[in-house]
Amino acid sequence: MDIENDTANQIASQIEIIYEDEFLVAINKEAGLLVHRSWLDKGETRFAMQLTRDAVGCHVFPVHRLDKPTSGVLLFAKSSAVARSLGEAFTEHKVTKQYLAVVRGYMSEQGTVDYALSFQPDAIADKFADLDKPAQEAVTHWQSLAQIELPFAVSKKHNTSRYSLVRLTPETGRKHQLRRHMRHVFHHIMGDTSHGDIRHTRFFRTHYDCTRMLLHAQTLALSHPVTGEPLLLKAKLDDQWMRILEEFSWVDSAKD
Repeated sequence: MDIENDTANQIASQIEIIYEDEFLVAINKEAGLLVHRSWLDKGETRFAMQLTRDAVGCHVFPVHRLDKPTSGVLLFAKSSAVARSLGEAFTEHKVTKQYLAVVRGYMSEQGTVDYALSFQPDAIADKFADLDKPAQEAVTHWQSLAQIELPFAVSKKHNTSRYSLVRLTPETGRKHQLRRHMRHVFHHIMGDTSHGDIRHTRFFRTHYDCTRMLLHAQTLALSHPVTGEPLLLKAKLDDQWMRILEEFSWVDSAKD
């Protein structure tokens, strides 16, 4: 028995690699998986960075973040030099990120949220951070893809409940930007326990067995940092997402 190969296969099966070359590796991060170790989640034992490193057999460098409850495209560099190049591309807004989300209410066909976000420190990670930072510019574009009205009175004000499937494209990359922007315009993301509407989160959990936040980084478009070739990374939706899309007849609408 080839124990080394068997172990490598077991590690690789824990993550979904969607792209790899000698400079980069991208995975489809599952909801609930931290990007790397954090003092905020001391009990966690699985991390995207370590799992990816073990799967590809070399050290990897994170170049952007996804919140723990968010799934989708997560990109790593295989060297510090490539990581610096990618970091500059993100800073200079040369990378296009598109997310899918299910939100409360009917959203108009398209629009933009241009709303600066204040600094929100973590109790441990940002213990020594400057709490007087001015609000930072934050811009998110949205496109409404599908809508549904359900015969359930989740709110006492209405006899029915409305939801939208939207594509979100952030121009900036502020902490929890999409979640906070959707809350700002009263279209909370379903399953968001920090910035969402608990009544609708409970409804999705009870009626559709949806235990995750319905926010998914579907595509990441950029120029390859070494070859310069255009690169489009895509991440598939998980079973809970697909169950909602099928229930609401939104499968075709969710295609990129």
